[in-house]
Amino acid sequence: MAGAIIGGLIAQGVVDRQNLYVADPWETTVFNIEACKEADLVLAVKPQVTKTVCQELGKAWADRSGLPVVVSIAAGITLSSMKEWLRTKDDKVEHVVRAMRNTPALLGEGASGLFAGAEVTAAERDMVHALLGSVSKVVPWVDSEELLNVVTTLSGGAFGAAYFFNLVEILVASTVELGLPEEQATQLIAQTCLGAGRMLVESSDGPSQLRSNVTSPNGTTHAALQSLAASGFGHTVNRAVKAAAFRAAELSNKS
Repeated sequence: MAGAIIGGLIAQGVVDRQNLYVADPWETTVFNIEACKEADLVLAVKPQVTKTVCQELGKAWADRSGLPVVVSIAAGITLSSMKEWLRTKDDKVEHVVRAMRNTPALLGEGASGLFAGAEVTAAERDMVHALLGSVSKVVPWVDSEELLNVVTTLSGGAFGAAYFFNLVEILVASTVELGLPEEQATQLIAQTCLGAGRMLVESSDGPSQLRSNVTSPNGTTHAALQSLAASGFGHTVNRAVKAAAFRAAELSNKS
């Protein structure tokens, strides 16, 4: 995900590549302090190593006249934990923003939800919005940190995309049973998803109206939708979303 953000920043002209510093244990440098001593920062690290990295950076920033803006994309790590781990020896606290992004950001088609601590200024919000906007088409600010758990269930990480991938898997399997070759089925369904997604984004009609527009009474689509309703499709999706939200809240509480 760090690579996607870096690529987006360069491609959109948000940051000049010579002003980017990367600490990576495999390619660039393992010295986080060296890379981040004078930088504003995006933490694109696994949740299980976030505490260690933050504590290291808090020590490095103790002598800075102005503290950086820290943007964390680590799932389940709360603002309060981040601030505590980043706190400098003279009790300075960094300005922290949490972001939930998803894997389509790798293609510049991501959706990111943001939440900022009270100390984050309007100018800093604008900077973060530009940063995430370089890889995401939708970048809303939510009103409470708890709502990031809801964002997670819809589009955070790989969750939201996984719902569609799973639906495509099922549709492919069903049409293969009816005789269509798997490759052709996958191509047709993938393009249908892409087209439907563009209609949702670009049309002035909402999803209910778009569905109604393509559902002829007693037609094939009507028959399929009736079957979904009879099998409790809406209830199943509702339970899945709530299960994901509950798990996201559990992970946040553990941090």
